[in-house]
Amino acid sequence: MRSAPTILHLDMDAFFASVEQASKPSLRGKAVVVGGLGPRGVVATCSYEARVFGVHSAMPMGQARRLAPHAAYLVPRFELYRSISEQVMRLLRELSPLVEPLSLDEAFVDLEAGGTARDAETARLAGAKLRTDIRTVTGLTGSVGLAASKMLAKIASEQAKPDGLVLIPPGTERAMLEPMTVRTLPGVGPATGDHLRRAGITTVGEIAEAGEDELVRLLGKAHGHALYAMALARDERPVVAERETKSVSVEDTYDVDIHDRVRVGVEVGRLADRCVRRLRASGLSGRTIVLKVRRYDFSTLTRSETLRGPTDDPAVVREAAARLLDSVDTTGGVRLLGVGVSGLADYTQEDLFAQAAEGRAEELAEEPETAPAEEHRPSPTERRWPAGHDVRHTELGHGWVQGSGLGRVTVRFETPYSDVGRVRTFPVDDPELTPADPLPLVAAVEGGEGGEGGQPSSLPLPASLPKSWSGGGGPAATSKP
Repeated sequence: MRSAPTILHLDMDAFFASVEQASKPSLRGKAVVVGGLGPRGVVATCSYEARVFGVHSAMPMGQARRLAPHAAYLVPRFELYRSISEQVMRLLRELSPLVEPLSLDEAFVDLEAGGTARDAETARLAGAKLRTDIRTVTGLTGSVGLAASKMLAKIASEQAKPDGLVLIPPGTERAMLEPMTVRTLPGVGPATGDHLRRAGITTVGEIAEAGEDELVRLLGKAHGHALYAMALARDERPVVAERETKSVSVEDTYDVDIHDRVRVGVEVGRLADRCVRRLRASGLSGRTIVLKVRRYDFSTLTRSETLRGPTDDPAVVREAAARLLDSVDTTGGVRLLGVGVSGLADYTQEDLFAQAAEGRAEELAEEPETAPAEEHRPSPTERRWPAGHDVRHTELGHGWVQGSGLGRVTVRFETPYSDVGRVRTFPVDDPELTPADPLPLVAAVEGGEGGEGGQPSSLPLPASLPKSWSGGGGPAATSKP
């Protein structure tokens, strides 16, 4: 572990919900929940105002509505989130060539590698400047942790939430960790936490006191050794600039189980096409086609077929996925379907049609899948007017969908840089109302981009909770956007 706190961890605050609040003046300071709105939808993230009522990410949307019936419930706008994430990642790469993204809203940065920081003071200055730059460029806030290791930097950013900066001085790590709950350490989930609690171990300090041999006896060799090292604040993992992509996949969860075998086949073909588009966008191809089917009883089957060479041809992927589907019993209904490609390469193998037909399907796994679906597939009405998505009226201008149903759609007409807007209701087929692209969160003042002397102006930011909410087990520290 290094001698200076030059590893930075950035975590944007309630990212999806904060984007929605920044783009919708009427939602600033209000409870906002973003996720799938169907019967089986889950919360992707929620604002701090919603967390006060017990709402958190990965919670079933029905439960969230019972806890916070007054909140605004919105369908994610992933393209907008990705574009803002790219702005943030560019700022991080200005600090150092070693940036390790973990998700759209989270990343590690090695400040020492970029020559940005060499000690605690220069690291703190770099972190403070980053937070200011993010706010200026995006209108959003992020929390920054600085420490001598990745594990400690991430813990520090959790303590900094929301909208703060925490630096852990070298030499204070063990004293800081000792009173913290075991769930603070990476890799300690509910099951491991319960196992340790039954052994009388509830804090990080008690893990260190138990000793390595006892942890190996309780948790096994690999997990026991790793947990003991973390309890002693040992973490030598470097910041890795590029993570190798191992697979590309897409999947959909359905509000109502699909029983029609023909429709299941159509859905698999559609997913295969989406997967290939994502594959090509990344400049990749792959040899192994994977089909995932979650059945009515929550059992999940994963089957694969390996080709003789990599491909990015949609016809080849569709044909392979269809053959895999033939080996799966969908009697009783299907809740989720997914298509993926692994065995990735940066080149393609020509003339794979005949080769694909020779592929052999085999079952890889037959166990419940815990990862959430990439994106909930809305109903036909929602697909045209998803709650929270942008629209434009020929006379009233830009707005966003507050809700739709019974042949009507309700729209609030406002922009990120306007006052709270008025609400109007229209027939869903009103020809003057059309879907629109999101507006940027930060508007340029007169003479902005391309002009002389124009500087971006930050938007009013969502209200955040008092700083007492951050750190040690509070809602802001434990709920991930």
